[in-house]
Amino acid sequence: MPPPSSPSGHDSDSGGVAAALEKARRDKLARIAALGHDPWGRRFDGATPIATVRAAGEPLRRPPGEPPADDGPAVRVAGRIMLQRSAGSLVFLDLADRSGRIQVMIGKKQVGPEAWQLADCLDLGDLVGIDGRLGWSKTGEMTIFASALAFLGKSLETPPDKYHGLVDPEQKQRQRYLDLIHGEGVRERFMARSRIVAAVRQTLTERGYLEVEGPTLQESAGGAAARPFSTHHNALDMALVLRIALELHLKRLLVGGLERVFELGRVYRNEGVSPRHNPEFTMLEAYEAYGDYTTMMDLTEAIVAAAAVAAGTPPVVRWMGRDVDLARPFRRVRYDDLLAEVVGCDPADPGALAAAAAARGIDTTGRHPDVIKSDLFEATCEQSLVAPTFVIDYPAAICPLTKRKAGRPEIAERFELYVAGMELANAYTELNDPDLQEELFRTQLAGLPAEESMARMDHDFLRALRHGMPPAGGLGIGIDRLVMLLTESSSIRDVILFPLLRPVGD
Repeated sequence: MPPPSSPSGHDSDSGGVAAALEKARRDKLARIAALGHDPWGRRFDGATPIATVRAAGEPLRRPPGEPPADDGPAVRVAGRIMLQRSAGSLVFLDLADRSGRIQVMIGKKQVGPEAWQLADCLDLGDLVGIDGRLGWSKTGEMTIFASALAFLGKSLETPPDKYHGLVDPEQKQRQRYLDLIHGEGVRERFMARSRIVAAVRQTLTERGYLEVEGPTLQESAGGAAARPFSTHHNALDMALVLRIALELHLKRLLVGGLERVFELGRVYRNEGVSPRHNPEFTMLEAYEAYGDYTTMMDLTEAIVAAAAVAAGTPPVVRWMGRDVDLARPFRRVRYDDLLAEVVGCDPADPGALAAAAAARGIDTTGRHPDVIKSDLFEATCEQSLVAPTFVIDYPAAICPLTKRKAGRPEIAERFELYVAGMELANAYTELNDPDLQEELFRTQLAGLPAEESMARMDHDFLRALRHGMPPAGGLGIGIDRLVMLLTESSSIRDVILFPLLRPVGD
């Protein structure tokens, strides 16, 4: 009969090994405390990022084979032990912080008997602080020759195998802290994300946009067609939803005289997950009074360009198996022209559209021609767009918040930006006619079940429009997708630190 499995999924033998390894670490924990050190560390001021230390050491570089030298500047660093090896009265560590790694040499004679006893308690994964002099080992490796050792935190768990590391994508997402410590390029990817977001903010603020914060909890979800998450406020006995978009409250601010506003915020959609979708994601929305959708095209190009520079992205990105040239200006093509080019039918002919859709398995029964056209576009055109492309002038029936083209009420002044077959941005010339907006809302609401996102009309938004909203351009960019592009990541889960996952065991 086979031995029972441990809770971690390992057999009893591997469970016993894990328990023994943890016991050894806990024994060292006790020894550290017995030596008079706090095994969980104390304040450690003045540490220099390892990348800065390495940059300072480069002018002192010595070729391999020369005697070791510790005559460089005094330095102080702190980080996690990633590699550890002993050689008699010497211990060598590879120490890492978020900026890089560096070798540390701890010599018994150099640090003294007390620090040497502490060095004997070190394990992979422990956090330490080092004072010493920068120099070079005899193998030509930049090295900090330690003069003092401070213990800053004990790791009681054994790190992943150094040769195989974390290989299960779900484990990487579920235990992101381990992925950041041990995953190749993971920390750099999320640091790039931070720089991208900062560049987006800077681009907007330099253009006179004011950053604002709208409500996350709302009485009704608007600004997009999506299913919201529902909740309840006990004190007020109110049914509420988490926002699915940022749009309607930002437009209220245009009415209030804040002519250029933006928000970078989380939105929530109670829908499926995929490599491009997560139920909780980060959206940028920006609105500019007296602009239009062409204003937003120029702004979008500026945002993407600044974000690419901040991320260190090359001019041509290899993404989704395709080479994507980020050079400006981006291509601009009319929706109907692209449909005619790719599908080969007349977009103005409902019969030809229906036949083309039916040939591709798209249901056409009782559906509006513009909705059929939209499904056909999604099935055929999107994947053809590799280089950044603004698709402009959409069918009006699928754009209820968008201003119609002058003299062409069937066309909405809207664009979507596609890159390598994926939508990256969406923008409008904003509809500011309150009567038309109410009519379009009513048309959209007709027949929707109560749980759908737009099943309750936002009467206060209509009231705001009646007070007068200036003509405006509005833009939405999915920040997670932008980060995917600029870090060459294939899944949205690779650029969200803590994506939503099923509970363990489901």
